[in-house]
Amino acid sequence: MSELINNREQQTLNKTERQELLKAIIKDLHMGRSVEEVRDEFEKAVGTISIEEISQLEQALMEEEGIPVEEVQRLCSVHTAIFKGSIEEIHRSQKPEDQPGHPVHTYKLENKEIDMLVNFKIQLHFDRFKVEDSSDNVFKLIEDLNLLIDLDKHYSRKENLLFPFLEKYGIFGPTKVMWGVDDRIRESIKTAKQVLTNYTNHDHQTAVNSIEFVIREVSEMIFKEENILFPMALQHLTEDEWVKIAHESDEIGYCLTSPTVEWKPERKALASSAMSEGFIRMETGFLSIEQLELMLNHLPVDITFIDQDDVVRYFSHGKERIFVRTKAVIGRTVQNCHPPKSVHMVEEILQDFKSGKKDSEDFWIKFKDKYVYIRYFAVRDEKGTYMGTLEFTQNIAPIKEIDGEKRILG
Repeated sequence: MSELINNREQQTLNKTERQELLKAIIKDLHMGRSVEEVRDEFEKAVGTISIEEISQLEQALMEEEGIPVEEVQRLCSVHTAIFKGSIEEIHRSQKPEDQPGHPVHTYKLENKEIDMLVNFKIQLHFDRFKVEDSSDNVFKLIEDLNLLIDLDKHYSRKENLLFPFLEKYGIFGPTKVMWGVDDRIRESIKTAKQVLTNYTNHDHQTAVNSIEFVIREVSEMIFKEENILFPMALQHLTEDEWVKIAHESDEIGYCLTSPTVEWKPERKALASSAMSEGFIRMETGFLSIEQLELMLNHLPVDITFIDQDDVVRYFSHGKERIFVRTKAVIGRTVQNCHPPKSVHMVEEILQDFKSGKKDSEDFWIKFKDKYVYIRYFAVRDEKGTYMGTLEFTQNIAPIKEIDGEKRILG
């Protein structure tokens, strides 16, 4: 490896050569070499790299080199340690992302609040806790972590609104890696809170380790977003796509702060497409498009339809959805709408439906104050050909409480 670098030291590396050297360095890390051992080689090999090359590197590691998503996630913090001082600054002549209400402006606004919470408030209380693990110091950290749980909204907007657009441009690797790290951070916050809630003196080191992990991982994610994800997204997404993200962000919510104004680009407002006045004729009747949509949205359940190619084609949007859905998922494969750790289960269900092994699959979980019944049905035509999957989600908590009878007629 070092011999290859020395032979090229005096030469100008092209993009392909640089990419190959980067992959070799990451593979060295994968095999156990330390960050410090490869840092000099990295600097000699590439100097500075662009946001685009980081994206291509992670994607190539998974697609061309066959390194699992989980391994790239494990190396993600190592990537950051190396890339931190070597990501080239991208200068933009106009910066709509600096305008209040722009999704990137909002993400960065939240990151400032998250950074203040993690690296000032939590760090302060954590330093006190390490010296004296009194109940008061434990309680303050629990309160801090309760605030940090709001981070889920920041990550959910990123995963359900921003990632789908990046994937339309063929950027899959970084989104899968980052979603996996997001889930790891979510879980680490819950773990740290649980350790502190049930705290005893014997758990001191466990508590210290868990809080240190949260502080480090959240801080690293802020860096990755602002220096890798957001610049990469700004390179690819159109103004119309940013408008769509801004429009749908309210549905998921914001973390610790929120935009004070609506972002309106300096151009003619997007014209909303008028609903067709036509009717849809079905076997047992016909409805206008408006009637059909109103009917579906008034069902006491949430439904989502995935076509035969695993692409999300429709979801109902009643007043109180159980799980968040945004319009950005339309046209996206269902596999990319789930965290990496649950994709294998989605694949298994779809395979069973396509092969004819199963026609339905049911799950039931407790979610917040609800008892959720989730049903999947294989949709087949009259010849039995698989046409897609229908997801049917319902809060059955009120139904479970029903007793006796209530008749229409006395």
